[in-house]
Order: sequence, then structure tokens, then C-alpha cells
Amino acid sequence: MPVALIVLAAGKGTRMNSDLPKVLHPVAGEAMLIHAMAAGAALDPARVVVVAGHGAEAVRTAVLAHDPEAQVVIQAEQLGTAHAVAQAAPALDGFAGDAVVLYGDTPFIRPETLARMAQARARHDIVVLGFEAADPGRYGRLVMADDDLERIVEFKDATEAERAITLCNSGVVMAAAPVLFDLVEAVGNDNAAGEYYLTDIVTLARARGLSATAVTCAEAETLGVNSRAELAGAEAAFQARARAEALETGVTLPAPETVHFARDTVVGRDALIEPYVVFGPGVTVESGALIRSFSHLEGCHVSRGAVVGPYARLRPGAELSEDVRIGNFVEIKNALLAEGAKVNHLSYIGDAEIGEGSNIGAGTVTCNYDGVFKHRTTIGKGVFIGSDTMLVAPVTVGDGAMTGSGSVISRDVEPGALALARARQENKPGFATRFFARLRALKSQMGKGA
Repeated sequence: MPVALIVLAAGKGTRMNSDLPKVLHPVAGEAMLIHAMAAGAALDPARVVVVAGHGAEAVRTAVLAHDPEAQVVIQAEQLGTAHAVAQAAPALDGFAGDAVVLYGDTPFIRPETLARMAQARARHDIVVLGFEAADPGRYGRLVMADDDLERIVEFKDATEAERAITLCNSGVVMAAAPVLFDLVEAVGNDNAAGEYYLTDIVTLARARGLSATAVTCAEAETLGVNSRAELAGAEAAFQARARAEALETGVTLPAPETVHFARDTVVGRDALIEPYVVFGPGVTVESGALIRSFSHLEGCHVSRGAVVGPYARLRPGAELSEDVRIGNFVEIKNALLAEGAKVNHLSYIGDAEIGEGSNIGAGTVTCNYDGVFKHRTTIGKGVFIGSDTMLVAPVTVGDGAMTGSGSVISRDVEPGALALARARQENKPGFATRFFARLRALKSQMGKGA
């Protein structure tokens, strides 16, 4: 059965006190909305529809950057969750598969949970995701009779007996798309808030002879974010889970509480991540690599046996082959470093290719930007780049060549050659002694004049 995702992302998020739409606030380096879409991707959806409202253009940009095939529809007025789902109906007209309703401000639903909902859908017409709440508070309650879900009651409309129920509604729903939209169309707003509640579809479904059930998950998966404090709590929850998973899979973290992961960070077994390392989106670190303290990585790939840092920065497009060495205060961007290459000190390597076994001396810079265009530097195998070399791209240094320290290399260097590009040194005997004597005398005269 094909699946469509309907992700509700129209809320303004007034409590966030922000011009940024609530669902675009980041957790672990990516918008909460992207977390929700990524969780739903585990169902291999045939269609993805995001319902936007406040900040719709910003939401659309983020959605399409993550999934160019997704559709974004607009909920011009926020009249409730059923009304929001109804906005997705035209985009899914004729779709006969299942639809799953997710929420852009609930980033932690696990793929395994959605898979269990899909299994339950094989036996029931409507499947709702619930959780046992430590403090049920104002959550909607799930009223069950054995395996059957009889109805969902919003807190505002619940009796005292119903408020005593601890099984609560997450809002996540799965049903056949035609059934879902037919039920949503019948939802009214005769309730305390005057809104069209998606939860009412359960009562409507039961009245039509359809079956409903609830699948449960850990309360932490249903964590919604409505304020800056809750956003910070969501970040802490994500990091705690990511660190625990890394340790469980064989990653060494001597001080796990100091390491910050992104949503999609991948670290192989027996990699060692020292304290105070930050991972941005798009990082893969292979088994046996070492990431030393105070390094920042994003959009890069680090191969087996490579060493990065301390105090290193890997930017998008950095590709480190096996046994590469990147040292302190080195920045790599959009560059491929072949096996065994070394850039150990105080250097910038951008838009470049460094050959196998080459050594890049301290203070080297690939001068890749002319103010309008980026240009590429190519360094061959076994090259020795002297300290403080400026490589003015586009430029190529051939295999086995070397550059003298302090050189500005603006022309290609043939294999095996030495390139020197600096002014001839002149020594003037006694000049420094005479020069400083004059300056001190002048300073003394100026002091007397004052």
C-alpha cells in the first residue's frame, strides 16, 4: 500500500517570540520540520504534502531544499487540525493509499513507531499514536475498550473520569487517504474552542462501522516544541539520545556530554571523538578516525585512520581519505585530500585537490576567490609545500614538486621542480643599530618638548 505524508506546519508559534516560523527553529542543526519529514521518510512515502501557513515562503524553501518532490499547500486561516488536514486533500486527489498525519513541531517520532502504526493499519481502519503521560495535563485522552479506540476527548471537553485517563493523544494518525479526507470533511466545530479537531474522526469512524485502535510510544517521542525553553529541552533530549546511541554502537566518547551531534551525523565503530567537538549537518566519520577536541565539522567525510584537530574546521565538501592528517587551526572547504596527505598547522585549503602523501606547510593558503569566481588548486602526489606559501588559483603543482617557504605561486609548477617566488634578501650591516638610535633620540627630544 503506498503511503502519503501530511505534515502540519502552519502554526505561528506565538510563544517562540520569533519572526521565524516555529517549525523552522533548529534542533541538532536542522529545522524541526525536517526532523519530522525525515522520520516519515522511513515509510518510503510516495507523496509528501506539507501544510504551511505563517511564514509559508520560508517553509516552502526549507521543504523543497530537503525534498524537491514534496508539495506545499497553504492553510490561510488556522481553524484547527482537521481544517489543516483538509487543505492537503486537493494535492492528494485520487491517491488511494494510506495517509499519515505528522506535525512539524514534533521532531522525535521514531521510524520504528511509524512502522508499528503501519502494521496496525493492516487490521484497523484508523490508527492513532498514543503515549502514557507522566503528567497528562491538558493532553487529549484516548478512551479504549481492549484493543479498540472508542473516542478521543480533548481536555477542555473531558469529564473528570476522562481526565483521569493517562493514555494521551499525540495527534499522529494513519488511515486510508480517501477515508481520512471523507471523515475530515464531516468534522464540525461544536466544542469549547470552536475549532475543527482531527481527533473527532475517531467518533465519526466508529459511527460508520469503521474500526480504530491506538499504538503507543515513549512520551519523549511525542515532545512538542512551543517555546524557547522547550526548544532547548528538545535539543538536550536529542543530544542525550544521540550520545547514547553512539556509545552503544562502539564510538568512544571520553566526555559525551560535551559532544554535539547533528540529526544526520554518522560515526563508525572505534572512532574516537574527543571532548568539545561539534558536528553540523552532513558529516560521516568512518571507523577508526580520530576527531580531536574543539573541532567543528559540517558537510564532510572523514575516512578510516584520519586525524582531525584539535581546533580544526571542516566545511562542506571536505573529503579526507584514509590516514589524512588535519592539524590545529586548519580549515578545509570543498577539497579532496588523498591518502596520507598532511595539513598540520594554521592553513586554509579551499577548492583544492591534494595528492597522496603530500605535505602542506604551516600558514599555507589556497587563494581561491578573485572577488567574483572561485578557482581550483591542484597539488599532485608527494608534493612538499613550504610554510607560508600562497597558491593563487587556478594553479597546479605537479607530482614530487616543492615550493620555497614564503612563496606566492601564481603559475603552474612542473613535476619535480622547486618553485621560488619571493624577493631576494638583502642584509645591511649596522642599519638596525643606527636606525633605532635615531628613533630613540627623536623620542627623547619630543619628550623634552612636551
